Amino acid sequence: MQTRKAAVSGLFYPQNQIELKDLVNHLILSAASFQYHPKAILVPHAGFIYSGPIAATAYGLLRKMSQTIKRIILLGPSHRVYVRGIALSSANYFETPLGKIEVDSKLRDKITGKQGITINDEAHQYEHSLEVQLPFLQVVLDQKIKILPAVTNDASNFEIENFLELVWGSEETIIIISSDLSHFLNYDAAKQKDQKTVESIINYDIDHISDDSACGSTALNGFLTAAKNKKLVPTLLDLRNSGDTGIEKNRVVGYASICFI
Repeated sequence: MQTRKAAVSGLFYPQNQIELKDLVNHLILSAASFQYHPKAILVPHAGFIYSGPIAATAYGLLRKMSQTIKRIILLGPSHRVYVRGIALSSANYFETPLGKIEVDSKLRDKITGKQGITINDEAHQYEHSLEVQLPFLQVVLDQKIKILPAVTNDASNFEIENFLELVWGSEETIIIISSDLSHFLNYDAAKQKDQKTVESIINYDIDHISDDSACGSTALNGFLTAAKNKKLVPTLLDLRNSGDTGIEKNRVVGYASICFI
């Protein structure tokens, strides 16, 4: 597969190029501003009208690092397809209405076949958890970058840590972990549950992070294992839910943005 076409444009974010770019810029400019220079960020992956403001808080940090960043490692859940281990894509480009973004095919080919790392285009074809990150990257990083998209829903912390060690790089490489938090609780229950989940993330308490509290828990817990060993320091940037950014309060989804320095 040469190009992985956009699967959720017009659904999770605008299909019109100008509207999409204007929306991302608006979200970034409206977000709280911090001065951190992270190695990694945790961001949500819902529709932009719901989770976009929370994600933008983290992506604003990357805009300030745009001259340094050359590669983005994207790691998130596979919602539609069962993935044993870590699944990469054979595509050389991922496309959004803002254009194509190049996959680091050299790095992909180097690590494929190692430690449970495989190619699985079916897992990537309709997956939104990584796709919704791409417009943010295309807007905030003003020089050419390459991405390495990876998804999983059945991998050990050891396997994910080994994968991340292979792609960790230096200051030119940023890791993005994609995960929403609680799903379909009422507003107050979600706030309470998500606060506990964030505390577990900040304290590297992976024993209390499951799919029930974070839909990307497999990727997240593996990353946290690696980040703890690398002595990264997590900092909460934003914590809200769809009851804050939308109207419905009875069935909400939780979102957090956290940076790891």
